[in-house]
Amino acid sequence: MQNVKEQDKFPCPMVEKIRKESDEKKNPLYFPQPGDELPMKDEGPMDETGPWATGRVTYTPQGGITGLRPVADRYSITRFGPSEWRAHNHTFFQQSDENILKAQHATFAAKQCIERVYREADKQQLETTDYLRTRANVIHRWKLELDQALQSITEEIIVLEGERRRVKQSLSVITIPESIAGEFLQLRATRLESDLVKDDLEKELTKEVALCSEIRDLLNRTREQIEMQLIELKAAKARMENDWTDKIDAYKIDTNCIKMNNESPFILWKPGATRFPAEQSTPASYEHFTREVLSAGETVRQRSITLRSTLDDIYNRSLKDLRDQASRVDIALATQINLTEGICLQLEKELQRCLQELANTENLIEELRGSTKGLDNAMKLAQTRLSERLLRRNVESCRDVPQFALVDEVKSLGERVTATLNELKRAEDTQAGLIKARGNLEREIIVKRKTLYIDRQRGQLLRSFYPSATTLSGF
Repeated sequence: MQNVKEQDKFPCPMVEKIRKESDEKKNPLYFPQPGDELPMKDEGPMDETGPWATGRVTYTPQGGITGLRPVADRYSITRFGPSEWRAHNHTFFQQSDENILKAQHATFAAKQCIERVYREADKQQLETTDYLRTRANVIHRWKLELDQALQSITEEIIVLEGERRRVKQSLSVITIPESIAGEFLQLRATRLESDLVKDDLEKELTKEVALCSEIRDLLNRTREQIEMQLIELKAAKARMENDWTDKIDAYKIDTNCIKMNNESPFILWKPGATRFPAEQSTPASYEHFTREVLSAGETVRQRSITLRSTLDDIYNRSLKDLRDQASRVDIALATQINLTEGICLQLEKELQRCLQELANTENLIEELRGSTKGLDNAMKLAQTRLSERLLRRNVESCRDVPQFALVDEVKSLGERVTATLNELKRAEDTQAGLIKARGNLEREIIVKRKTLYIDRQRGQLLRSFYPSATTLSGF
């Protein structure tokens, strides 16, 4: 309706031109003339023109209405009148003029429609291209954020892989101080009986073994946590890589769509392209999904950073505890070595005193034995005198002073010999005690020297292989 009104308001120029030319020219003779609408006059009977011309001309302008036509046989050619002939010609020209006018109107309307359609199509195509360009920019922006997130999570995976190797190295290194302490305890178990004492050194070594075992269990749990965190990081990375790949493909597709135009050689008919697949997302769900992927990756990365900081704290505390315990073990070892060396030195000095006293006792025994032999002659002399005086006869056998003196002498000599023998026995007992003490001292010195050998030669040698703090840290 709008097109028709526009055509009425703005008629075709060609039609107007033809109309003006027709008005200016005089009506030709083959068009209806003035008076053709009046009734025809009766011309009378028809002249004879031949035996074949029978009939009478009785047509009128109303012949087409009344149905009365002139008689016509097979020889007659006068079926219509001139006015009807001119009206008939005018009818054809009028119909042609109307058809031409309609064709010109249709041509003008078609041109206007084509121009409007092409203009609207171009405008809509430009708008669609702008929408595609905006969408491509959105995809590119998300792709850049995914690039940064992927780079960050890849770096985190590399760092966490290094931490896992570090923990594995620490687990292999932590066996060294544990084996050192365990072997040292086994060596100290070979000490002789009197030195099998649970001293401070053994307590510190036991604590060191327990501490190493505790740290090893803690590192094993941390390694398991790192491996689980690596699995989460790789899963998040795979999810982001899939989304990143989809965005790369979508960006390429939209970029190609932006580059397309009406003259592109590879555009084709795609009848089913206007369908909406059921699995398509909306812009809101698209943004929500992308943000969720980025948020999940960042959350996993932050957990990994927290785990690494926790691992650093574990290393700091563990290394401090190990080094402090190693220092306590070294101090206890040095103290025990000094104590053992001191007591060994005192035992050697005591052994020297014992040997000196033993030599003096042996000399005393020899002297006592010599003194008892010296009293034997005096006893023999006194007894011989008494025996000789017993030979006196009769009244001469008198209990005189010499008799009592000789008896007292024998008695005194006997008491002195008994006292000397008692001293000799005591000296011999003392000698036996000194010999036993010497043996005990020598054995104890051997015990202490073996302990010194274990603590100083073997123990300090083992402790010299104790790993450094850098090695214990897994570097």
